[in-house]
Amino acid sequence: MDDFNIERIDDVIHGRLRLGVMAYLSTAGSADFTTLKQKTQSSDGNLSVQLRKLEEAGYVEITKAFVGKKPQTTLILTETGRAAFVAYLEAMRKLIDEASP
Repeated sequence: MDDFNIERIDDVIHGRLRLGVMAYLSTAGSADFTTLKQKTQSSDGNLSVQLRKLEEAGYVEITKAFVGKKPQTTLILTETGRAAFVAYLEAMRKLIDEASP
């Protein structure tokens, strides 16, 4: 592990809930807030805070609209987010490979 560098692990993604959101969006492409809340088993408040962090990093795009009279929040993984997620997975894969006997 001579080339170990903790900086390769993206702090924005590494949190459990943010990692879950990134993993879900990487395969789903997009999701509404309610779906993400269910899939990640999170509360409204906690999910909102974590989504804001991902949005500030440029990893997700958040769109708010009305469907009929009901508000709907939709999230899309950005190209920057997809690249960051792939880099995160590669860094974790490397750590796992190096830790394996």
